[in-house]
Amino acid sequence: MDDFVRNKLTEWGLSEYIQTFKDEGIDEESFYCLDFRDIDNLISKVGRRAIFKKRLMLLKGEENTTYQESIDSRPQFQQENEEAAGSDQVLPFTSVTKDKEEIILSGVKSIMRVVQQRLPNQDSNIIRFLRNKISDLDTDKRVLVGVFGKTGAGKSSLINAVIGEKNLLPSGSISACTSVMIKVEANMKSPKYEADIEFITKEEWKDELWSLLNFLGDNADQGNDQEEEEDYRDIDEKLSAVYGEEWRNKSHEDLMDNKYFKEIPEFVKSRRKILTCESAKELSAKCVKYTKNDSKDEDGKDRKRWYWPLVKCVTVRVPKNHLLQHVTIVDLPGTGDRNKSRDEMWKSVVGSCSTVWIVTELNRAAAEKETWEILKSASSIMGNGGECQQIHFICTKSDHVEDSDDHSAAGVRALIFKKNMEAKEEVNKEFKKLNKVKKHFSDDCFKVFTVSSKEFLKRKHLEPNETEIPKLQEFLQDLNDCHSETLNYVSGAYGILSLIQGARSRDMAGSTADVCKDLEEKISHELEKVRRPIEEAYMTFEKCLSEGVEKSESSCDKVLKSILQPRGVSGCAFHKTLKCVVENGGVHKPKKKKPINLNVKLASYLTDSIDEEFKKTFPSERKRGAFNGVINTFSLDTEELIQKYKDVELQLIFLKTEEEKIKNVLNKTIREYKKTVYKSLTTTIEESMQDCYQQAAGFRGKDSLKNMRDTIKQHVHSLKNSMFEQAKDTMLGQLRSLKVFILKALEETMQKSIELSLKTDDYSLPDFKVELAEVKKHYDYLKKTQEEETPQICFAQQGEAADAPTIN
Repeated sequence: MDDFVRNKLTEWGLSEYIQTFKDEGIDEESFYCLDFRDIDNLISKVGRRAIFKKRLMLLKGEENTTYQESIDSRPQFQQENEEAAGSDQVLPFTSVTKDKEEIILSGVKSIMRVVQQRLPNQDSNIIRFLRNKISDLDTDKRVLVGVFGKTGAGKSSLINAVIGEKNLLPSGSISACTSVMIKVEANMKSPKYEADIEFITKEEWKDELWSLLNFLGDNADQGNDQEEEEDYRDIDEKLSAVYGEEWRNKSHEDLMDNKYFKEIPEFVKSRRKILTCESAKELSAKCVKYTKNDSKDEDGKDRKRWYWPLVKCVTVRVPKNHLLQHVTIVDLPGTGDRNKSRDEMWKSVVGSCSTVWIVTELNRAAAEKETWEILKSASSIMGNGGECQQIHFICTKSDHVEDSDDHSAAGVRALIFKKNMEAKEEVNKEFKKLNKVKKHFSDDCFKVFTVSSKEFLKRKHLEPNETEIPKLQEFLQDLNDCHSETLNYVSGAYGILSLIQGARSRDMAGSTADVCKDLEEKISHELEKVRRPIEEAYMTFEKCLSEGVEKSESSCDKVLKSILQPRGVSGCAFHKTLKCVVENGGVHKPKKKKPINLNVKLASYLTDSIDEEFKKTFPSERKRGAFNGVINTFSLDTEELIQKYKDVELQLIFLKTEEEKIKNVLNKTIREYKKTVYKSLTTTIEESMQDCYQQAAGFRGKDSLKNMRDTIKQHVHSLKNSMFEQAKDTMLGQLRSLKVFILKALEETMQKSIELSLKTDDYSLPDFKVELAEVKKHYDYLKKTQEEETPQICFAQQGEAADAPTIN
């Protein structure tokens, strides 16, 4: 038996068969000659044998082999659709490249587990460092795709079709709930369908219940306008869902009795509820009462209990769905929620979406005000306040052509294509009008799709690829195919093994001082390169914000008037609205009308002043990077140093991998903290206004509307010369903190890496020469693959920052 066979079995996680292969005299040549009968004799366990067969076929280069297990693991719906089409095409997620990377990742992880086990059991700096580095190699990459759309737009059918699960999300007969966020992701650990239901806390429901009942009490004797009637119906619907008719004429204390929550003890105990089912249809039926609302049962008689008002989020997990392996699709409520807990989660998720799908019916796509309002209201959270790179405007039901005069197949088909092209043109024109939205996004981020989930399934008039569902599947596959997870792990492992082998070297003493001197000079030079553009950006923001402060101070009256005295609204009708605004910290979310946010309005001149510059400085597109990509340009030029100092090549390889890792960590950290920096302008205004809101909320009876208005006006006028300046100073302070953190992280990480790699030796470390060679081979392959074809949406995200900047 030679090292090749031993290494392959170790790489594939099958090291328990090394002795068997040795006993049978299997060497490299005979390894390639093994047929399935030989493998059956060598490996008795079916599961282990299947892994070996699959990986041997890949090794042999049988790149056109379609593995039965890959086919069988596809959702039944996708199999049926492919069979109906008579297609022999292999879906993207069965690609050999992806399989190879999974095998590489699994093999290198096995190697690193062995490395960790063989490290000496001693408490030295380098051993602690190595153990921590190996533990930090594992990262869980997950990309969020947010889906917006009003009831009836076809969101559920679209998601079901794209992920290949026809019965997963219910649609049609039951009205959609506007509050519950539904996440859909893969269950890679179990063949079951699961739903993880997270409730709001009992205290949060008690506060909301008190607020809802007070609202009804305060408005019982006032004349009802349309908005009041809608709000009343909304509250009635919510309370009746949980309590039936029993909530009427009861206090909020009575309604908190545990007897009302017997079916959901998890809510009372602040625990999650887990549902597990064999099929998507079964899970969907069980989830309905937690995600949807209907006032009557199937017979139209008795009211059921529906618990969606108590639910914060439902995570649905689909077994072995490769399109969702690293992607979570989130079905989002349109503009957040009145419940503070749900609304905070909504903002967090929307701000974390790398892509947003906005779903509307094709026939009304360009003119649907509610859909465009969702985009406008969420744009700042997704864009400068988030990390959204792409907006996909998805026009559903593209096959609806009832007005066709030509009912022939060719005529209907031609009309569908004509309407699709017209819709795309109209939607693109509409988007170009949204100047405020475009302040947050690049020109090429917006794409329009015309889809038909029905045609994708039935193929009555269109081929599957003409429904554009496969384009969305391909997009999800691209997100999953980003091989940063594998490359980052292998790169880190390559660096660690290089460090170990370098530390065992006895021939580097003569070069250490010289190479350390060169590295110190290089670090100093590179840090200065990073510092300059950050400071230039700071000065630009300072100038922009100064102009924003001036405009904010001079425009206070105009802003307040637009909120406190809206056109065409009577004082009586507005009383209730303003009451909701002050009781909810300056924010009110009516059932159907545009949300009101006094804090955002007051901060609008500040945010407008920086939007364009912020988009340039902190672009969501990963390929560009913050501060004109300055983090990515940081380099110690280790390749050049390797040519000069060959005897410390392994140590310099380690430094290179550490350099790449810290740059990835910093890019990820900046993407997160830019959200806080941007949001700080509004947050500071909100904090300055809280005392005012509390005072205004206390007014009752005659003149209460006037008193609320006067209180807000007086408060803003008394603070306007300091409040906006304070918001400016807070944001600038956070930018300074970010600069300090970036420079400190780069310097300390590289200094520590130099210290351990070039100023430490430990001859007692085990010899991992074979493992290093194996990992290097994988590393070279992955780097070559990345250079040949790197999707723009794929960028390395490795590790987490140990100490992120404190941003207050």
